[in-house]
Amino acid sequence: MEFVVKINHAINSIVWGPVALVALLLIGIFFSFRLSFLQITKFKLWWKETIGSLFSNENKSAEKGKITPFRAMATALAGAIGTGNIVGVASAISLGGAGAIFWMWISSIFGMATIFAENVLGVKYRETRNSKYVGGPMYYIKNGLHCKWLAAIFAIACTLASLGMGNMTQSNAVAGALEVGFDVSPVVTGTFLTALVGVVIFGGIERISSFTAKIVPFMAILYTLGALIVVFINIKKIPEAFGEIFSSAFDISSMAGGFMGYGMSRALKYGISRGVFSNEAGLGSSPIVHAAADTDNPCKQGMWGIFQVFVDTIVLCTLMALCIICTGSHKTNLDAVAVSSYCFESVFGTFGKYFMSLSITLFGVATLVSWSYFGERSVEYLTNGRFISSYRIAYTLITFVGCILNLNLVWEISDTFNGLMAIPNMIAIVLLSGVVKKEYDKYKLNYNSI
Repeated sequence: MEFVVKINHAINSIVWGPVALVALLLIGIFFSFRLSFLQITKFKLWWKETIGSLFSNENKSAEKGKITPFRAMATALAGAIGTGNIVGVASAISLGGAGAIFWMWISSIFGMATIFAENVLGVKYRETRNSKYVGGPMYYIKNGLHCKWLAAIFAIACTLASLGMGNMTQSNAVAGALEVGFDVSPVVTGTFLTALVGVVIFGGIERISSFTAKIVPFMAILYTLGALIVVFINIKKIPEAFGEIFSSAFDISSMAGGFMGYGMSRALKYGISRGVFSNEAGLGSSPIVHAAADTDNPCKQGMWGIFQVFVDTIVLCTLMALCIICTGSHKTNLDAVAVSSYCFESVFGTFGKYFMSLSITLFGVATLVSWSYFGERSVEYLTNGRFISSYRIAYTLITFVGCILNLNLVWEISDTFNGLMAIPNMIAIVLLSGVVKKEYDKYKLNYNSI
């Protein structure tokens, strides 16, 4: 077991190390320049093509076996929104200081261009199987780069990540939250959660997307309202909070016996890493479900990806950060989970603990359900569709295991596989960047309004 831990630590230090994180940031910068910073210059456009299109025909219904663009985004957002939006923000601030939030913003702004490129390629190179669209990095690596072995590496990493990071770690977080907040036994949580997951995922992408399209808006609105109340109660401290974020982001003070820039380097490191962990731009998970959308325009679906990162990091993570900094929770020397709960308890009292437990539960369940689809499509690609039912059964049963076991090693190994997904995906989107540019140029020619 000790050997496994050492091997995992060595690999993890590479896939989540400084070089990989800088590469993810540089890829976002590269696409931002190549696409003329569309996430900023075309803000009105992608807002119109996403939220502005909710009541259009394309988002009212889809062909059987396919889903609407909005449901695709909701499912992808459900996969991205998880404990990272709550505990991850607290962890970033605890480890990197308030300045980590600034670098989280920077990584998400550039990440918008990255996820746009991923989704464009996901729709461009998807295939049709049994009257439904299937796509994602494994398909644009195979059909765009013509490199099947690299596509297989991504699919294997995604499958294993879905069982670990997507399933066991999320179910474990849900069980822990309900036990702490409502004194619910992990066995009871595991039984109920296993049944819920089974009912949802055996209905395929249509039922998964229907479920996430309902739970994502509900949990986002509920969480946002709770966070806004905390921020409003501490409204006089907002300028001070932003001041701390910006000053800490560029803190060049030296650590005793250390070197200049220590504070800034930690803020940058944890801001970027937690930002990527939160919105998953560049990891390759989101285009798997965006490719299932009933749309004929890759760039339109790419804009739903931009909106996804905007909601995930710019809105939800920022609100959590303001709650923590305005209430001074990050100065309590508590761990990340306790810090997240403390800021709500400081305003709502005992109810704050219940609110946090409910939020973690909703976020965890949404991630749990949506990641089943990422893994399912990967298994389908690897086995030519032969073991989908077996995967669904395994995924459902593992949910119960995740609720009742101590998963420290599973968390660490799952994190490694999550990072391993990014390597083949980053290679692919950079080498296929010309295709993304051509699709975007063609889109601009067809839409004179932009």
